[in-house]
Amino acid sequence: MKPLARLLALLTALTGLAMPAHAEERALLGWGRLFTNDVLGDGYDRWRTGAYTISIAYGPDWQGVAPDRFGQLLEFRLRSELIAPESLTAPAVNDRRFVGAFTLGVHSYSKLGASDLRAGLDLTFTGPQTGLGELQNTIHETFGLESSKVLDDQIPNNAYASLSAELSRELAFGNARLRPFLEVQAGVESFARVGADLTFGSYGRGALMARDITTGHLYQVIRSREDQGLSFLIGGDMAKVYSSEYLPEEDGFELTDTRTRLRAGMNWQGDNHGLFYGLTYLSEEFEAQTEGQMVGALQLRLFF
Repeated sequence: MKPLARLLALLTALTGLAMPAHAEERALLGWGRLFTNDVLGDGYDRWRTGAYTISIAYGPDWQGVAPDRFGQLLEFRLRSELIAPESLTAPAVNDRRFVGAFTLGVHSYSKLGASDLRAGLDLTFTGPQTGLGELQNTIHETFGLESSKVLDDQIPNNAYASLSAELSRELAFGNARLRPFLEVQAGVESFARVGADLTFGSYGRGALMARDITTGHLYQVIRSREDQGLSFLIGGDMAKVYSSEYLPEEDGFELTDTRTRLRAGMNWQGDNHGLFYGLTYLSEEFEAQTEGQMVGALQLRLFF
């Protein structure tokens, strides 16, 4: 557990550095969560099979846009993810190994000229130490499904630090808003990604939105009173992945040249509750993967 303790200490120290000594009073500004699962998409239980993310925003009073100074507005992120071979009971010899990944992160949002900048640090823990494989088995047994046979061959215990940043800019066209973005990451997976999202309606206007790691969907963290009614969105991106600890080179995996994500979703927002559902196509991540997959995303918001 010493590596874990050192990484948690590093995360705490970096969080402290991000907060200037003269910072104004800070408070909890909002929180969001997003559930993704391929059962909500193509109905299978494979590859990028499921994840659950909780984001907590902390900083000075929210004015509908990110602050000018980096480190004022922080998002604390907790995330669990399951990645699996195509079959949990009889995996192919050339399929990927099971991954249970638990991530803690801190990210800051700020303006950079006319653009929006997000940058931060994530600490990802893998292997049996996360307990996620056993949790999945418990859920399967509860619903009368067969237990997984791949946990003895999962990615081993380890911890990885990842640095990432995204630069984006919102362009308004009447009731539609286009947000092109550029994202880079070095760590548990190292990549460069370019893409865009197009929203029809008020979803996300005046809110703090975080981008989901698996699907690329933007989900609400700080609520906006401007967001009302029904909205629709489409988006897509392409990434060049340079390395992945989830697909170890020593296991003989050859990464695909690029990864593509195509997504669409709808959001309904009332006075005290809201619902988002999105669907994303994920292309193959390694050459032996037989096809892409569809993953669903769900966020239910209740306000009291």
